[in-house]
Amino acid sequence: MNSKQKKNLARILIAAVLLIILNFVELHGAKKFFLYLIPYLIVGYDILLKAFHGLKNFRAFDESLLMTIATVGAFALAIHDDGDCNEAVAVMLFYQIGEWFQSYAVGRSRKNISELMDIRPDFANVETSDGLEQVDPDEVEVGTMIVVQPGEKIPIDGLVVEGSSTLNTVALTGESLPREISVGAEVISGCINLNGVLKIRTTKDFGESTATKILELIEDASSRKSKSENFIAKFARIYTPAVVICAAALAIVPSIIFGNWETWIYRALIFLVISCPCALVISIPLSFFAGLGGASREGILIKGSNFLETLSKVQTVVMDKTGTLTKGSFEVDAVHSKNLNFDEEKLLHLAAHVERYSTHPIANSLRKAYPNERDDCTVESVEEIAGRGIRAKVNGQIVCVGNEKFMDEVGARWKSCYKVGTIIHVAVDGEYAGHVVISDAIKPHAKEAVDALKNSGVEKIFMLTGDTEKIAAKVAAELDIKNFRSELLPADKVSEFEKILAASSGSVAFVGDGINDAPVLSRADVGIAMGALGSDAAIEAADVVLTDDDPLKISRAIKISRKCLGIVKQNIFFAIGVKFLCLIGGAFGLANMWAAIFADVGVMILAVLNAIRILVAPR
Repeated sequence: MNSKQKKNLARILIAAVLLIILNFVELHGAKKFFLYLIPYLIVGYDILLKAFHGLKNFRAFDESLLMTIATVGAFALAIHDDGDCNEAVAVMLFYQIGEWFQSYAVGRSRKNISELMDIRPDFANVETSDGLEQVDPDEVEVGTMIVVQPGEKIPIDGLVVEGSSTLNTVALTGESLPREISVGAEVISGCINLNGVLKIRTTKDFGESTATKILELIEDASSRKSKSENFIAKFARIYTPAVVICAAALAIVPSIIFGNWETWIYRALIFLVISCPCALVISIPLSFFAGLGGASREGILIKGSNFLETLSKVQTVVMDKTGTLTKGSFEVDAVHSKNLNFDEEKLLHLAAHVERYSTHPIANSLRKAYPNERDDCTVESVEEIAGRGIRAKVNGQIVCVGNEKFMDEVGARWKSCYKVGTIIHVAVDGEYAGHVVISDAIKPHAKEAVDALKNSGVEKIFMLTGDTEKIAAKVAAELDIKNFRSELLPADKVSEFEKILAASSGSVAFVGDGINDAPVLSRADVGIAMGALGSDAAIEAADVVLTDDDPLKISRAIKISRKCLGIVKQNIFFAIGVKFLCLIGGAFGLANMWAAIFADVGVMILAVLNAIRILVAPR
């Protein structure tokens, strides 16, 4: 609770206590008016000022003016008849209670977003001849060596050149597990260095770093309004002056026809209090704001409530394969020896040694599968043959590692493999030894993520990939995806997506890694970038950015959006329904000022409390 909320709560409590005390004291005439005026002004002076400024600036028709007219009118009637002043003070008091609940709810929503704001670094440690100097991150140029000590935030994206440590990435990714990093690792701004001292060479300007991009995304999100919010804003602009005119007509016309001015003025005042559109004007934007805040806490950054609303209508999800459903990195899937002189371990050992100096992803996967390179083997005469593979002399033996064409050229009678993947053949001194199967591993939660999408009501799931038909079919079968397209170039992917878009009835979401999929992300009704931290293309092209590589968050984002829109609809129907009934009752004298207070403030409080439920994200 901030200082303003505490101050307002104190005003509410003081006014409430004074109102209770005054009810135990017998008062009449001017003395009663002035004593009741004290709690009224304590709790409502800011509303009176807003109404005055609205009139002065020709923006009169808002809830502040309605509250002012209704309460001042109630005071006037009470003075005229020496009647009850409780109603005038109570209307203002309960209105402020509703405003306080709304402020508290916004504060809770904002807290989720402000936790992300904590990723903004205050300084960067730059190495100088006099030691470390703390400078503004904005002043650090690309290529500068900075030092990040334990407990400090990484201020700018860069490459670790010295040291190893553990990073806390929870503010960025929502992932509670720390990330181990060492020399050569790319690090992004906003992460907290937990233990070791790191020397980092910056690779971006501060204005282009990940933390800055994300903060800009969050700050811009509130400016992108949904259709529902725009409708409510337009509705309030027309509705409020209309009800003021209706209230004036209710006070004047029947009084002229039937007489009894006091009765009809009182009904008009009740009509004004009931008609105040607070529940709609406050709870609908609050619902979307809470939805954005709840999503950000889950590591789901949505660029605006318009995209939150579109996301709730998604019926078709189209996903890229590499980097979205699979890890996007090759791993050794199997090793098959086809020669009695070479067991599987020796075969992998030879292949890893030959590929030791290659930068190809396949070479990386072999080295990862057999990391023990510091043995007694002597590797020399390494020769990379374009489009074929690598030849090297290992302990005096000529070892060739590559594709079928390479095996044909060296005279090794290679054998095909039943497994789907990239097959790396190995020949030793012209004799075939066997092969290693390398494939892009499916992410741990990929199958669960596809099932979750189906259970959340998504009607169709497509997979698009540039990979071969065999590999695409294998991944689709493992994940139970019925519709997939393979061997697509980037341009083909766009045209294929256009076909899916044209054939779909609801909104279509595309999920990709945000770099090579930027054209499709931009074309989709909702573009979702997977694990895109540090990727400028993702943050720019996508409407929703998932801050880690977990595909389960796709269905989480859709569930949050649907819960948010469900609550928005509940609030709209509930607020309009109750007000409509009470307006009729007020016009015909069936509702008093206390019913009006419930129709206005009670409905607003219930709508606000309903909106807060969005902060408890659905599982």
